[in-house]
Order: sequence, then structure tokens, then C-alpha cells
Amino acid sequence: QVQLVESGGGLVQAGGSLRLSCAASGRTFSSAAMGWFRQAPGKEREFVAAISWSGRDTDYADSVKGRFTISRDNAKNTVYLQMSSLKREDTAVYYCAVRWGGIRRQRSEYAIWGQGTQVTVSS
Repeated sequence: QVQLVESGGGLVQAGGSLRLSCAASGRTFSSAAMGWFRQAPGKEREFVAAISWSGRDTDYADSVKGRFTISRDNAKNTVYLQMSSLKREDTAVYYCAVRWGGIRRQRSEYAIWGQGTQVTVSS
């Protein structure tokens, strides 16, 4: 069974940094694109970043561009989201997801999701 497990969330002050990890098991993900999404209370889940299977192609939401960096280690079946200069509006549950194909921004394009990790940014 394919599973995605996120970790690395927590409470951080505005301006601080966190690194999220998403470990995949059950199947090799070296041919899969990976994405990060987030959902704040009362809001829809939104796209944050995505990375191609090779790591060569990435995409970011405008709201995080220049502050967040997505990367992956296929040998470890793990994708990362380095978050810097965090703002209160980054507070959300962060989810990773996988799709077999190129990178996409639409939630519906992703086949498998993790359970999420909470990120809370305080002022």
C-alpha cells in the first residue's frame, strides 16, 4: 500500500524557518511528480509547490515564491519543503501528494495524499 507521511511541522515565530519532509513508502516515486498543498481553517486546500520526478522542474504559488523551496531525494523517496521568512498567513495544515506525470497545480491531478502536518506561525 502506498503511503505518504509528512513531518516537520510545528510552531514558529514570524520570520522563522521550518523544513517539512514527506516520506513515501510502498512504491518507488522516482517517476512521480510531488506536490505540497496547504489548507488554512475555513479555506480551501491550495497549491504551494510542486517538483518533477527529476527535480529539474519546479513550480511555486506566487504567495510563497522566493521564500519556500521544494526539493527531493529519490534515493530516500522523500520530498522536502524548506520554508523561510514565514508569515502568519502561512499557518495551515500542509499536505504532500503524488501524481504519476508532470507537475500540476490542481488538487484533482494528484492521486495520493498524506495526512498532513500542522504549521503555525505566531507574530
